[in-house]
Amino acid sequence: MLQGKHDNYDIDLMRSLIEATAAAAGTDPDGPHRASHRVIADHLRACGFLIADGVLPSNEGRGYVLRRVMRRAMRHAHHMGTNDPVLWKLVPPLVAQMGQAFPELARAESLITETLKLEETRFQQMLVRGIRLLEHHTTDLGAGSTLSGDVAFQLYATFGFPLDLTQDALRPRGITVDGDGFTAAMARQKAEARKAWAGSGEAATESLWFELRDQVGATEFLGYTAEAAEGRIVALVVDGKAVSEARAGTTVAVIANQTPFYGESGGQSGDAGTLTLPGKGRVVVTDTQKKLGVLHVHLGTVEGGTVVVGDVARFEVDGERRAAIRGHHSATHLLHAALRRTLGEHVTQKGSLVAPGRLRFDFSHPKPLSPDEIHTVERDVNRQVRHNDAVTTRLMDPEPAIEAGAMALFGEKYGDEVRVVAMGATNSEGERPFSVELCGGTHVSRTGDIGMVKILAESAVAAGVRRIEAVAGAATETFVADQQDLLARAAVTLKAPSTELPARLSAMVEERRKLERELAEARKRIALGNDAAAESGIKIVAGIAFDGRVLESVPARDLKGMADEIRTRLGSGVVALITVNDGKASLVVSVTEDLAARFNAVDLVRAGAEAVGGKGGGGRPDMAQAGGPDGNRAGAALEVIERSVGAVAVA
Repeated sequence: MLQGKHDNYDIDLMRSLIEATAAAAGTDPDGPHRASHRVIADHLRACGFLIADGVLPSNEGRGYVLRRVMRRAMRHAHHMGTNDPVLWKLVPPLVAQMGQAFPELARAESLITETLKLEETRFQQMLVRGIRLLEHHTTDLGAGSTLSGDVAFQLYATFGFPLDLTQDALRPRGITVDGDGFTAAMARQKAEARKAWAGSGEAATESLWFELRDQVGATEFLGYTAEAAEGRIVALVVDGKAVSEARAGTTVAVIANQTPFYGESGGQSGDAGTLTLPGKGRVVVTDTQKKLGVLHVHLGTVEGGTVVVGDVARFEVDGERRAAIRGHHSATHLLHAALRRTLGEHVTQKGSLVAPGRLRFDFSHPKPLSPDEIHTVERDVNRQVRHNDAVTTRLMDPEPAIEAGAMALFGEKYGDEVRVVAMGATNSEGERPFSVELCGGTHVSRTGDIGMVKILAESAVAAGVRRIEAVAGAATETFVADQQDLLARAAVTLKAPSTELPARLSAMVEERRKLERELAEARKRIALGNDAAAESGIKIVAGIAFDGRVLESVPARDLKGMADEIRTRLGSGVVALITVNDGKASLVVSVTEDLAARFNAVDLVRAGAEAVGGKGGGGRPDMAQAGGPDGNRAGAALEVIERSVGAVAVA
């Protein structure tokens, strides 16, 4: 109303995005594709805000909703004739239009851009494969025909083709899709999946936990303040069935009314330890799982005596193992905070593993970390460790905790009361602690208890998701000691001080490269021989010069260079080289430029590969390579290539 418009899409907020879309697609914003421009502009906003909030495309939950929204926009871009990813190019106009009011868009711009680009690239690849299959199944269908619902479902299940995309692709040809058949095929698939799930032993055991929860109630967790306590055994499970007792040697799952054992959840490994029954033996617990969010299930083996439901046992956690887990868990909190400070606030946790000997932390970020970024993150974490500040825990209502700055993990369910864990020093301006998160895990009392943190590796795990692996405390000491030992052994082997190892290794690598080049040249000279010998080995096959050779002790990587040199000497003709290493044959076929229109090197090399038990082969029409497992038939492969040259020449 304020802008004198009668349509939401004509106001400045949307019109700027529509015009940017039209410019990227090279189409008229008010032309035949007017509706597509509007869909893309609207969906681009939704995708941008979802990704900025930490949602990434996946096949389930909110990530699946995002993927469907993204693909609908991508389908409309495809309808307009765009063959390359285009949505990611529209992120700067989106940020320019709305970034001031919503600064999270600007902070996450690189993540939004990279996520859209990767997802659209995958969508284009899926589209090409799906359309190829669709064309195969509709070759004989004319206007007025109907595509089988089974085929439409195959496109959906295999390539992610939604039914409406298949219908859109066939509508211009006057072909409809059997929607009822599609629905029936999907129903059959779901029924088979349910049948397989219901029949599995693990699924049957999972259903048992629901019954036990109703019977015995929730387990009270005492482990925040205690590592040993007494508890009454309220249920025993053996081989997926509830039992009243378990004898010595039996693998058993034990549930008690209360326990100091932490059940695996939130990425933190479950505790190990012992359950001691005075005068009756004990259970050695190797792991503790948390079922249905409320049952702490102790998994272990009965050692001596018989354990009976109703017995009172002393539950003792392996303190050293618990301390190592606590240190690694607290280190992940500091790592998360340091990553956000170094890379930007678009960084959010996407998964973690906290074990006694290591930690793994997955987070949203569109590209690999540089060595400098890794160093900065590691330095900031260890600075907080050295400050040795107290780690504080408060129980709060979720909303006030989040409003106060506590990091909440997307997808996590929080109850009426949450634990807010704060650690790390505040700065001179009195800002909040270095890390504040909602967390139900166990943590150190002071950051100094973590010990030194060392990042071991950084890698990709999914589109827009990176992974850091690290160690803390005693595990860091072990890692450093192992590295020192390797360094010392390397210094002894190279007879040089450890400070000179980089220079010495660089010199050795360069010397090896030089020797490899000289060896390759020597092998080439020996294999090719002199010009006169080379010319004597050339055959004329149906008027075509053919130089075919089985070479000895020549690495497969050298074949292309040798084929190039022979082709130059030959002037006009076909070259075929085969070498055998470790019983396997490698083949290269090269065709001179004047014959490339008549002879395809890819076809020739594939024919030779079949003779040595290989399949396929690839390259260009003038140069191709292949291989096979049967090096004993190298000579036969050469003959096959020669016959193929003759057959093409006389055709």
